[in-house]
Amino acid sequence: MASVAGPEIERLIQLLARLPGLGPRSARRAALHLIKKRDALMTPLAGALQLAIDRVQVCQVCSNIDTVNPCTICTDARRDPSTIVVVADVADLWALERANAAPGKYHVLGGTLSPLDGVGPGDLTIDALVARAHEPEVAEIILALNATVDGQTTAHYITDLLQDANVKVTRLAHGVPVGGELDYLDEGTLSAAMRQRTLF
Repeated sequence: MASVAGPEIERLIQLLARLPGLGPRSARRAALHLIKKRDALMTPLAGALQLAIDRVQVCQVCSNIDTVNPCTICTDARRDPSTIVVVADVADLWALERANAAPGKYHVLGGTLSPLDGVGPGDLTIDALVARAHEPEVAEIILALNATVDGQTTAHYITDLLQDANVKVTRLAHGVPVGGELDYLDEGTLSAAMRQRTLF
């Protein structure tokens, strides 16, 4: 496709197109909007990006991202230190926080085991999780991993490593989502829901 703007604008479009959910057309629209609203949007955005580059760091305890280390969640005295919720990525942690669903602390693995993609145990923070699970105050490890092949493989691998730790290992329930209709669910979800049925 022929270039319609100078190299600086084309570079902005190319970088925006790398963001999740933005293709080339959406990136062009976003770039044009930023340029039109330079003072109201582009300048503050550039400042916020630079601030993030300078201040955002990975928590030494749980691998969350924050501007303080240890992170805000790890230092929150109101959280239950006996429970660690294990997630694959920071986005999963944020999702659980939005739902106010996890009263304990977190551990971010940094992904899931995926031999096809070359992701092994050494690429994740599994060793740090095992060390945390052996701390005396920890009583439960909740595996909040995706119900995918890689997510479940990772959950089984972690469960095996925690056999000698004095902790209860649980996982999120799988099944019918709130507001879901049975007719629209896949067979795997329905089977999991039936197996994990509870008292009414």
